[in-house]
Amino acid sequence: MIFFKPFWYIWFTLETKEKKSLIEALLFVSGEPLSLAELKNVTELPESDIKQLLDEMIVEYKDREGGLLIQEIANGYQMVTNPQNAQWIKKYKSTSPSGKLSMPALETLAIIAYKQPIIKAELEQIRGVNSDGVMKTLLDRRLIKILGRKEVPGKPLLYATTREFLQYFGLKDLTELPTISELTREEAA
Repeated sequence: MIFFKPFWYIWFTLETKEKKSLIEALLFVSGEPLSLAELKNVTELPESDIKQLLDEMIVEYKDREGGLLIQEIANGYQMVTNPQNAQWIKKYKSTSPSGKLSMPALETLAIIAYKQPIIKAELEQIRGVNSDGVMKTLLDRRLIKILGRKEVPGKPLLYATTREFLQYFGLKDLTELPTISELTREEAA
């Protein structure tokens, strides 16, 4: 016996597919995480519907084991590459030096991420070297920002990481950074 789905069911399914298609296209062209509010402004859908659609899409992308995934990153949602392809993406990216950070930049960024907010003098005391050039690079790439001034004599600038930092490292928020004890265990192994 053949069962036919009622017209309203087919229409709802198509409508859901169209909504997912729209969200997928926006995530693809954005290149950065989009918040529920940003998606609501464009699609004019309720945030609860968008959240439900995104949750479904995250599972669908994960289940199909393709080259792309949708993840919640930096208080938004972003289309990202599947970590299974990391070695080939790294190989490809290594031919493009604009995407890489130098070891001093990574070191400086790690200190800022774990000690933020931090002033440059504290950072340089930890690193043991002048950090002017590295700080300029990180500011130019918008991986760090000036948060304000510390209420001490001279009122030095305070630095912290940005949303772009979270995006660059694929983190949802700073709580996803490995703890110092986890890093110490990895070094000992």
